[in-house]
Amino acid sequence: MIVPDLTSPPLALIAVALFGYLLGSIPFGVVVTRAMGLGDVRQIGSGNIGATNVLRTGNRLAAFLTFALDAAKGGVAVLIARASLGEDAAQVAGGFAFLGHLFPVWLGFRGGKGVATFIGTVLALNPAIGLAACATWLAAAALSRISSVGGLAAAALSPVWAWLLGDPQTIALLVGLTVLIYIRHAANIRRILDGTEPRIGKKT
Repeated sequence: MIVPDLTSPPLALIAVALFGYLLGSIPFGVVVTRAMGLGDVRQIGSGNIGATNVLRTGNRLAAFLTFALDAAKGGVAVLIARASLGEDAAQVAGGFAFLGHLFPVWLGFRGGKGVATFIGTVLALNPAIGLAACATWLAAAALSRISSVGGLAAAALSPVWAWLLGDPQTIALLVGLTVLIYIRHAANIRRILDGTEPRIGKKT
C-alpha cells in the first residue's frame, strides 16, 4: 500500500486541504525581504521567492529565515492535521501546503519551487525520511556547489528512502511532490546540463 487508508470524513479532508493550501500560500520570501528592508525578492536574481534567491541579496539571515518559515508551512500543516484527524489528513494537508507554496493565491499563483516546503513536509510526515532527504540535499549540494542539484537529489531519492525505512504509505505523495519539483525546476535542469546554473552564494 503506497497511500494511507482514507479514514477521515470527506468534508474534513476538504477543510484540511484548504487549510494546508492557505498556509502554504504565505510567501515568506517576500515577507522576510520586505521586513528586513531588502526590497522585493521578485526583482532580485532569478525572481523566485525561495531561500536560494533570497540569499542572492547577500543577507544570510534572511535566506535562513525564508527557508525555515517555508519549511515550517509544510510541517505545521501536517502536524495540525494529524493531531486533528489522522495520517490521511496529514498527507492531504502537507500536499496542499506544498501546492500553496508553488501556486500562492496572494501572488497570482506564481510561487516558489518547493524544496524547503517539501523538506518541512517530509520531516513532519516521517522524521527519518526527512533527515535522509536533508542529508541527501547537503551531500549533493556540497559536491556540486549548486543548490538546485541538492533539492532535485533529495526529492528524487525520498520515495526510495520511504521504502527502505519501512514507510511505503508515503511513497505516492513523495512521488507526486517530486514530479512537481522537477517540473518547477525545468529551467534549472536545462542550466545544469549546459553548465550555467549559478553556484551557491553567487548573487546573480
